[in-house]
Amino acid sequence: MNDTMASFSKDPGFTVIPPGPGIFDEMLLGADSPREHYEAYQQWLGETNADAMAAKRAEADLIFRRIGITFSVYGDESGTERLIPSDVVPRIISGTEWEQLRRGLVQRVTAINRFLADIYHDQAILKAGVIPAEQILLNDQFQVAMIGMKLPHDTYAHIVGVDIVRHNDGDYYVLEDNLRVPSGVSYMLQNRKMMMRLFPDLFRRYAVQPVEHYPALLLQTLRAATHVDRPTVVLLTPGRFNSAYFEHTFLAQQMGIELVEGQDLFVKDGYVFMRTTSGPQRVDVIYRRVDDVFLDPLAFRADSMLGVPGLLAAYRLGRVVIANAIGTGVADDKSIYPYVPEMVRFYLGEEPILKNVPTWMCRKPDDLAYVLDHLAELVVKEVHGAGGYGMLVGPTSSKEEIETFRAVLKSNPGNYIAQPTLALSTCPTFVEEGVAPRHIDLRPFVLVGRDIRMVPGGLTRVALRKGSLVVNSSQGGGTKDTWVVSEPEASDQAQANATLDDLPQGAVSGDQ
Repeated sequence: MNDTMASFSKDPGFTVIPPGPGIFDEMLLGADSPREHYEAYQQWLGETNADAMAAKRAEADLIFRRIGITFSVYGDESGTERLIPSDVVPRIISGTEWEQLRRGLVQRVTAINRFLADIYHDQAILKAGVIPAEQILLNDQFQVAMIGMKLPHDTYAHIVGVDIVRHNDGDYYVLEDNLRVPSGVSYMLQNRKMMMRLFPDLFRRYAVQPVEHYPALLLQTLRAATHVDRPTVVLLTPGRFNSAYFEHTFLAQQMGIELVEGQDLFVKDGYVFMRTTSGPQRVDVIYRRVDDVFLDPLAFRADSMLGVPGLLAAYRLGRVVIANAIGTGVADDKSIYPYVPEMVRFYLGEEPILKNVPTWMCRKPDDLAYVLDHLAELVVKEVHGAGGYGMLVGPTSSKEEIETFRAVLKSNPGNYIAQPTLALSTCPTFVEEGVAPRHIDLRPFVLVGRDIRMVPGGLTRVALRKGSLVVNSSQGGGTKDTWVVSEPEASDQAQANATLDDLPQGAVSGDQ
């Protein structure tokens, strides 16, 4: 059956359109056979009226627009903000599967933090020849100002978003690590709240593990990043024209902390202060959503209007914590990504639990030659790229696009890596054709404090265009609620979760 065929059965419920051959589907083992953790959902779907489902989706879109869950696309001359579509079919992960993912994420993020502490101090991994020194020392994201600087608990990346995909072999692969200013957690939280509001009966059928406590965990993580007893934490935003400004305001409100811009802060006597109506207040921790180069016009870009003059000096004195630390970007550079499994082996003496996607580094002549010969089969990305920009998806590109990209690649090969085109898993998605397969990924959010913690699941992004493998919202993607489900007998937890969206504000806004 394909998307153009009837997707609704004659009864009020849905018939789920199966994926094409060779694709791993999160819900279906076969055309009519659901995976065990989707059985209850398939039964519910079969009892659900299509018009009622469409009405629920329209209601979700209306509410999301009213509360401002939109984003701006850089370079869009219209300047209009777009609604990020939220699909009403959840992505469900079994508790056993999530535990394996969780262990792999803890291992990976631990190794990356060890790596960052090492390259700014002893550089043992470079001396051992595991990573070529020039890959680090000449990297645009390597910050010389951080060399020799001691950070509390040796933590550089406090908040990490790891992009994970599932291939047609059924295994999970890490696609990239986001360590500078990973975004999307607000959509994870709002998707859950919306699903609980629209489909409370589903939460009585499933023991869905909660995510609503993420802001409390984030605040605890930020407070634990400093040695100060009662630290003042602020969230530093570039301002309302940033594409993720909704998330900045949402998280600050949920944590009960101040949302500030660079002009709201100043440095005096080596300390950072916030301007308030009752006078200056010392700031101990800055959760920054501003890139390194804009943080301090005295140390980085002199033309930056987003940062705080003198911030780096206060930071080097240890009088303020910046999360994530300056200089973490070197570890989420796509040219460093291929070495993360070696970091796990080097620092932890363990085999990686999570796999990397095979990667060709175009700075290497042999790799470049292979990539140029196979452009039509590969995905080629900029090493500093984000948001789905500056990349080539060979199988879906025209000959003209491939040849144009070939010239760009030849002119600056060191700026690109290439990977095979993965057959990303699909998940049933409510689209115009009915409930049809669409490709997805997963971004869990890992918080590194005195312990490493995360809420179960994360943000599932979905490529809403039929056949598309690009899930980024800037490229037409949407999001899904991600359910990590406990064992079937955990009905008491399911009942408790079903009431979480009615919790008072203080119950989810922090550990006051």
